[in-house]
Amino acid sequence: MADTPKPPESSQLQIQMDDDIANGLYVNLALVNHTETEFTLDFIYVQPQVPRGRVRSRIITNPKHAKRLLLALQDSLARYEAQHGPLVLSDSDRPMH
Repeated sequence: MADTPKPPESSQLQIQMDDDIANGLYVNLALVNHTETEFTLDFIYVQPQVPRGRVRSRIITNPKHAKRLLLALQDSLARYEAQHGPLVLSDSDRPMH
């Protein structure tokens, strides 16, 4: 009797998170830059009435992961708005080009 191939076992990605990362950081500004091979996302906290911000985190990723992040954010925002109502941005909330 011939051996039948077994289906691949489903594996779950296990993710560890340190306590300081789990607490998160508040940011109110993000800057996005790119080269041909990388996207750089700087997450910044700007205090009211202080003309200087502080980068709280920098993420560097490849273009495909940046696109996946964009799609995940769009999906999550759509679900948020379906539950809580639309978010309306003023002109000052929109990114500068």
